[in-house]
Amino acid sequence: MKFIIDNWMLLSVALVSGGLLLWPSIKGAAGGSLTAAGAVQLINREKAVLIDVSEPEEFAAAHPGGARNIPLGQFEEKLPQSVKNKELPLVLVCPKGARANRAASLAQKLGYAQAQALAGGLVAWREANLPIEKAA
Repeated sequence: MKFIIDNWMLLSVALVSGGLLLWPSIKGAAGGSLTAAGAVQLINREKAVLIDVSEPEEFAAAHPGGARNIPLGQFEEKLPQSVKNKELPLVLVCPKGARANRAASLAQKLGYAQAQALAGGLVAWREANLPIEKAA
């Protein structure tokens, strides 16, 4: 106990630095870890299916080129109809990434083990200068 009292500052520095080392892994778990470049590689090399979980109005305004629209509210019902092969990787995207993370969790519960959310969502897709489509 005397050691802790005498070295409280040293111990607090050790705890703070340990927390800072863990922060990237904690942050990455909450925000999706698939980059836009990684998504393109999955699509090109492993025939991944690109799914936008935005609402139909958002999807019509802008979506990644070649994406299928399955709104998050209908995701559990429509995903098995849209993607029958559960072995294919899924790349899930939404405007900012939060809904895509929820959709990735739902897809994994449905048996799609390779479902991943695009970190940063449509914003990251745009920043990578990847094709954006709009509904006519």
